[in-house]
Amino acid sequence: MMTLSPFSRAFLRTGTCLAGAVLAFPLAAETAQPQPEPVAAQSEDAEPDSASDTGAVTEIIVRSGRVRGQLFVEQAPLLQLDEAAIAAEGVTSITDLIAQISARTGSARGRGGGGPVILVNGIRIGSFREFANYPPEALLRVEVFPEEVAQRFGFSPDRRVINLILKDNYSNRQADLEFEMPSRGGYYRTEQQLGILKIANGGRINANIEVSDTNLLTEDERDVPQTPGSVSDIAGDPDQARFRSLLADTFGLEANVSWAKAFTDSGTSVSANLNYARDESRSLDGLNTIVLTAPGQGGASALRTFGEDTPLARRSSTDTISAAGSLTRPLGAFRLTSTFDGSFAGSETEIDRRLSEPQLQALRDAALAGTLAINGDLPGNTAAGFDTARSRSIVAGSLTTLEGGLAELPAGEVRATFDVGLNWQRIESADTRSLTEANLTRRTLSTGANLVVPLTSRRDEFLDALGDFTLNLQAGVEDLSDFGVLGDWNAGITWKPVDGLDLSATYIWREVAPGLSALGNPQITNFNVPVFDLVRGETVLATVLTGGNPDLPAETQRDWKFSANWELPFWENSRFQVDYIRNRSDNVVSAFPQIAPGIEAAFPGRVTRDVDGRIVRVDRRSVSFAETKADRIQFTLSTNGSIGAPPEGQGGPGGGRFGGGGRFGAMAAAPAPAAAASAQPAPPTTGAAPAPQAAGAPPAGGFAPTQAQRDQFMAFRTRLCADDGQAFLEKLAAAIDSGADISAEYPGVDPARLAPMLSRLRGEDGKLDPARLATFRTRICAIDPAMMGGGSAPGAAPAQAAGGAPAAAGGGAPAFNPLAGGRQMQGWRYFANLTHTIELANEILIAPGLDPLDQLDGEATGAFGQPRHSSRLEAGLFGKGVGFRLSGIYTGETRLDGAAGATDLFFDDIVTFNLRVFANMGEVTGKNEGLFKDLRVSLVADNLFDAQRRVRDSNGVTPINYNAFVIDPLGLYLGLDLRKLF
Repeated sequence: MMTLSPFSRAFLRTGTCLAGAVLAFPLAAETAQPQPEPVAAQSEDAEPDSASDTGAVTEIIVRSGRVRGQLFVEQAPLLQLDEAAIAAEGVTSITDLIAQISARTGSARGRGGGGPVILVNGIRIGSFREFANYPPEALLRVEVFPEEVAQRFGFSPDRRVINLILKDNYSNRQADLEFEMPSRGGYYRTEQQLGILKIANGGRINANIEVSDTNLLTEDERDVPQTPGSVSDIAGDPDQARFRSLLADTFGLEANVSWAKAFTDSGTSVSANLNYARDESRSLDGLNTIVLTAPGQGGASALRTFGEDTPLARRSSTDTISAAGSLTRPLGAFRLTSTFDGSFAGSETEIDRRLSEPQLQALRDAALAGTLAINGDLPGNTAAGFDTARSRSIVAGSLTTLEGGLAELPAGEVRATFDVGLNWQRIESADTRSLTEANLTRRTLSTGANLVVPLTSRRDEFLDALGDFTLNLQAGVEDLSDFGVLGDWNAGITWKPVDGLDLSATYIWREVAPGLSALGNPQITNFNVPVFDLVRGETVLATVLTGGNPDLPAETQRDWKFSANWELPFWENSRFQVDYIRNRSDNVVSAFPQIAPGIEAAFPGRVTRDVDGRIVRVDRRSVSFAETKADRIQFTLSTNGSIGAPPEGQGGPGGGRFGGGGRFGAMAAAPAPAAAASAQPAPPTTGAAPAPQAAGAPPAGGFAPTQAQRDQFMAFRTRLCADDGQAFLEKLAAAIDSGADISAEYPGVDPARLAPMLSRLRGEDGKLDPARLATFRTRICAIDPAMMGGGSAPGAAPAQAAGGAPAAAGGGAPAFNPLAGGRQMQGWRYFANLTHTIELANEILIAPGLDPLDQLDGEATGAFGQPRHSSRLEAGLFGKGVGFRLSGIYTGETRLDGAAGATDLFFDDIVTFNLRVFANMGEVTGKNEGLFKDLRVSLVADNLFDAQRRVRDSNGVTPINYNAFVIDPLGLYLGLDLRKLF
């Protein structure tokens, strides 16, 4: 594999920018908006209540309250974001959005089961790569569910579930430029991205290319103290710090193409994805060193550094080609989903050799003979060749699930998910230093079943006094070619005693094999790596071995998880969640622990010391612990809403005139034929749908209508329901079809938005269908005018606030909103999420017969100990085209105990804040045209207050390995992001 030259990198960056410019200029004059095409009742398009129902209804007449693609499960969502809430995040892609909300999507179980399960329109996908670079404007809604929901889609309950609901119609072309650097300089990161996306007629196509680049940051640029024994005694010798990198020089190139199509007649959907990525990096490991001694007994000696022309470097490059696909279709009463994801990766790492021992001895002998002064010139070029570690990995996997109803019980339908998976992985590695090759192959065949059994139900009036009880059962088995048969099972119960309160308990037993890379990665030797020795209380430069360990065993996990999710009745759009997790494991695979008392004895041969007891070599390949025990509790409080009422004329996120978005958006939508279904077949409904709403009740996700909107709608309703209402609508349709100006005769009616509605009322001959027209007219005329007051009529279903939980049901005063009276900032939205985790217990038993290590009491195996407390805050404010987003992370204090007579390490607590400020320039300037049209400018300040974690020993001294810039070389990190949609 060839490493791209600096010229090649510059060419790619320049080419990407030029391509963006070429793309921008001809498109800047286009009038097409990068917004969804007007589709009547798109955002709240209800599904038929029965097979005989004629189709979708309007945003005002909502029968099921269901957004197409939305999940209905027994577990309440942990987070919901509507369009306005998504816009308030200020991100540029779905990848950035998921990273932004990671505090809510990370599993509370603590098992690190990978990233969240991603669904699109309620359906499992082949790979997240299909949607990673979609702009957030393509999303209608985002839902996050707890780990138990993952079982419905064939996954273990250690990953939360994100459901991305896409708009039916959306298109854009995108150019994105980013530049970032720390306030102290010395380092930068650039990224250029071009993309195109179109969603229409049940299909999606997306293409994207991204180029990123960073430069090298050395210890010299951050004045990092050097380890004793590595600094030359002779003035004029090269400084090691100039040739030791804190951050590597990297380059990345990624190209991605995705396609999907839904065939609504058959309910089948297919998708495909192809991706290529290249990653390069170069880091520096310092210089050659030698101790020279002058001739004669008791001659002087000096430590020398040399070879500045050819510092010890490590260069790596990786090429990856990936492909994925999915097929979803109905199969009788069930829904079949089959996905495939595969990749081929080739990696090569070149590690410069130090001078060999004979070459170094020749210099020592010359000094002893007097032919080389101990302060004499040493060679600047010490090139001694390099060793090469190569690896190739092939990964292919498929998962097929069959989901549907099995039987009817008095409390509801029993639903089942059956899954079959096949995975194949191969790793081939070779290293010129060992002259050996490793070839590992694993084939995994898995199968399992999940049952959801309703026990009691208030909806079906079966033992309804007990509330809603649902039993969840799952069992599975997998056969691994290199580990044999492993099993898993779990059981859980969910109880909803009252609306807004969910309680659950889950027990999980699972056997897990170590990853193939942990077993077979190539072994790589890294020179001059700073290592802190807790036994002696010192930092040394040692040779560190990394790679696979073929002797790792399978792990057995036994977990309890108890959760409570409460929609606060006294605080509008707010939830409070508590999770208690109890983890127990045997034969736990872990990274090699911090070198502390007892670790060397437990893992003999892993740490090598010289005759003086100083560490010279560490084998950091993975190890296994006999047992681990952990208990933790996690609290999450989330809230969101609007400051004051929406501005006049803005009925919600869509806002606008009668017939526009917001509360009355696509008001005149009519029953749609089956062919007008959404871009994806409806997903399986795992659980009861919400109770039908009264006609005219506010749809989920909307604000209460303004008085002007109510007046406009009632005027339209009065005219439509008159004796000549059908003739009135036919005349209106003819006027819209002719393109005539109807503003005088039909004030407040937007023909562009009513046109799609009228198309739904037409028959195959293009004329208005009398039957559809009659059904539409009947529904509009059946609306109780009292319901137009924002859902205040008796019996009306509560409206769901955008991006949050439904408003509290029941009578009495409205829920508390501390910012509801903010008339000075009408039209602004806010959100806040606070998560706090308390580690109650955390112990590790290295091996039988040894005392357990209390990680919360100074005996942690990690380099930074195990804090008892940690928190994360996410908050934002968005309105009038400007947004502010603040993220905070708190890590509590901890310590690491040294050996008897050695020093302990103390870690202060630390809190960091990241700020993102963004502005949609067209909206801010009031000139959404030309350059400012759909242009977003974002300013980023990570680690806003330049916080640095303080680490000190018992003497108050900071070890070199824990220098603030070794821990965090960047500090305050600033960035500028320009994104333009066409």
